[in-house]
Amino acid sequence: MASAGGGGYGDASQKIDYVFKVVLIGDSAVGKSQLLARFARNDFSLDSKATIGVEFQTRTLVIDHKSVKAQIWDTAGQERYRAVTSAYYRGAVGAMIVYDITKRQTFDHIPRWLEELRNHADKNIVIILIGNKSDLENQRAVPTEDAKEFAEKEGLFFLETSALEATNVETAFMTVLTEIFNIVNKKNLAASENQNGNAAPPSGKKIIIPGPAQEIPAKKSMCCQSS
Repeated sequence: MASAGGGGYGDASQKIDYVFKVVLIGDSAVGKSQLLARFARNDFSLDSKATIGVEFQTRTLVIDHKSVKAQIWDTAGQERYRAVTSAYYRGAVGAMIVYDITKRQTFDHIPRWLEELRNHADKNIVIILIGNKSDLENQRAVPTEDAKEFAEKEGLFFLETSALEATNVETAFMTVLTEIFNIVNKKNLAASENQNGNAAPPSGKKIIIPGPAQEIPAKKSMCCQSS
């Protein structure tokens, strides 16, 4: 429906350097769609309806002078939509597993979501655990420590957010997107350095060390096995 003429949406021909697909997973009603609306449109609706099937939204941002289009996919958390899995995860380079800090059950289901993610997604996917609804502190059922401990054990990033108050939402998405960006850049660097026979030094940026499921495989066989 959009016309080819210039509208008030900036330069349509702006060069996109990267497109990163990120999936939102977790039980229904934990606020996945609200997090997405807050990030993509800075919007929040109290009467949000349950997501049926799959939808995605995009937002283009600049990381390290490169234009990155984030394509964020959102699915219904109900069991009956599980058939969507393999197509849903295909091509995803980031994932946000969301639970509701006021509903213990949604946190207890995280290992199952993580297992499904690791079964279907690329093993180098960047994962962040999100405890949503931090504005409901007085109804908290999941201590921050429990989630932090789980995230450390599994090698995940972790943040508590409030889509309602927009707390940490931007930070959560940017953590994932920046980490993906760094990995992609490092791979590109390693590939070009490989041609000269040198391994690329890691960038000086402080990141949380990824767990075993998130190790970045070396391009070609740059391994250091002892003979």
